[in-house]
Amino acid sequence: MTATILGWHNGEWGSADALRMPLTDRGLQLADGLFETVLVQNGSAQLLSEHLQRWQRGASLLGMAAPPARPWLEQLTDEAISRAGLNTAATAGAMRLNWSRGSSAGRGIGLATGDPDPTQHRFWLTLQPHQLDFEPAQAWISVQEQRNANSVLSRCKTLAYGQAIQARREVQARGAELALLRNTTGDLCCGDSSNLLVKRQGAWITPPLSSGCLPGVMRARALEQRLIKEKTIGPELRANDQALLINSLGCRSLKTVNGMDLDPYPEPEQLWQQLLDG
Repeated sequence: MTATILGWHNGEWGSADALRMPLTDRGLQLADGLFETVLVQNGSAQLLSEHLQRWQRGASLLGMAAPPARPWLEQLTDEAISRAGLNTAATAGAMRLNWSRGSSAGRGIGLATGDPDPTQHRFWLTLQPHQLDFEPAQAWISVQEQRNANSVLSRCKTLAYGQAIQARREVQARGAELALLRNTTGDLCCGDSSNLLVKRQGAWITPPLSSGCLPGVMRARALEQRLIKEKTIGPELRANDQALLINSLGCRSLKTVNGMDLDPYPEPEQLWQQLLDG
């Protein structure tokens, strides 16, 4: 049986399948919006400040109004955790905070001139149990899809995940689980829903933000703790590399890339937990 996903929208709690949104919402029609996926662990939203900071930066870059402020959100997320029964250490959860530009007066992509109106934007929340994933994975480098290093969208966690979905479909057809993406200059920059960390010649490196990779929260923690450095990885992984795909909900060692065997990093969970706690 599928677990019920808790939702909140416009002051109403309920099943995420049952809550209603206007069909005119630009997030629904145009993927015009942002989201954050926040880990719920030990009864609280982990790294909420870091997620909200990225959310705010993304809204500014996209010319959107600022998302809801932290004090209001903290009360709402605490209530969500309690309502979902995730206020103990027994079960982790994945909380998604969504912020769209709301509904337009007419059709098309056009926007009103002037400052964005926060009262026209739309916020909704979902929360569900989540099993953290640290199992080794098989990956393949997408040929069809590349990240645009020059696009402002690459610097924001937008609602538009079509490219990642197509990359995942492509590599699953090859028998792999996860996709790696190159950028438009041909260098590896990230996974389809995670940041790429590579241990090469004894040192951890990750592609710079100029590569078009998403500014991931766990990636930023690793840089702050000086566990990794930014460096261009190149178009391929090497046979003696170790590689991780990491995000807020897990960390997976790569055991193969394009059919080439890699030595899986043996302690992905410990590294991930260190970043979470540090």
